[in-house]
Amino acid sequence: MIALRHFVEALATLLSWGLDIYMWLIIARAILSWVSPDPYNPIVRFLYNVTEPVLSYIRRRLPLVFGGLDLSPLVVLGAILFLKVFLVQTLFEYARMLG
Repeated sequence: MIALRHFVEALATLLSWGLDIYMWLIIARAILSWVSPDPYNPIVRFLYNVTEPVLSYIRRRLPLVFGGLDLSPLVVLGAILFLKVFLVQTLFEYARMLG
């Protein structure tokens, strides 16, 4: 049972880190949208390649554009925060109950 507890804790920690990293990538993408970045810059291309699949999915499902302002990053950030509060904390509590 101890091994399962540590596995669940490690899984929750990795999930939390992954969500944090993706949250910062979304924020960086949103900040870059305020300026006109060089589309051939490797960092800009990386940000677009990593975030565009999720953002385009949200745009197709929930067309949230008000006055030219795309609100899909806010929806993704809200989903990330929900997952961190609900799923990650649930995994940590489950791990605590196993120990």
